[in-house]
Amino acid sequence: MKKEVKVLSLGGSLIAPEKIDSKFLKTFREVIKKNSGNFKFIIICGGGTIARKYISALEDLNCDEKSQSFAGISATRMNARFMSYVFGMDPEKGIPHKMKEIKNYLKSQDIVFCGALEYGENQTSDSTSVEVAEHFRADFINLTDVKGLYAKNPKKFKNAKLIPKISWKELYSMANGMKFKPGQHFVIDQRASKMILEKKIPTYIIGKDMKQLNNLLKGKNFIGTIVKD
Repeated sequence: MKKEVKVLSLGGSLIAPEKIDSKFLKTFREVIKKNSGNFKFIIICGGGTIARKYISALEDLNCDEKSQSFAGISATRMNARFMSYVFGMDPEKGIPHKMKEIKNYLKSQDIVFCGALEYGENQTSDSTSVEVAEHFRADFINLTDVKGLYAKNPKKFKNAKLIPKISWKELYSMANGMKFKPGQHFVIDQRASKMILEKKIPTYIIGKDMKQLNNLLKGKNFIGTIVKD
């Protein structure tokens, strides 16, 4: 039986925060490998702190936004290579940079890591993830450093409440309530939210508690946000 593809966006803040959380990475690896008997996984890595440091420096040096975006892309690809090492993959094989390469990798392995693909204006690795999900007709699972989608930043506002379910249109409105900036820190970028709405892609936003990811993959109740009509 052909395995269903699941597309995950793994936030850079989870891969490489100020101090790398090896315990989280180990649990993430266990959950993905345990479920790879039922699914094929395409995992797109974000740039996180490393990307934001590069982007901030380029901004201070008056470099244009395109250069900042390319620095962010490079950081996502570095994080993807790192994750492939965490999963014991051949370090000489590298990671895919184009959609057709992802497709070829998927023929011979159940787990594929990549960063952002080719440059696109006003987008982050979220956009890559949604493009991949649309291409493979897959659900999109966004893993971030908060439990799901909130109306306001839960790191700044203690009274912020988790939104358990939201429509595609409402998500798009939230994402477009802010101006795009390379390295921005919102759970879904503007372009990605528009694609989710237009293509009606089932989307899930969850945090770093890997029990919730495992529950989601098993079809059980989970803590996070469901984005559907």
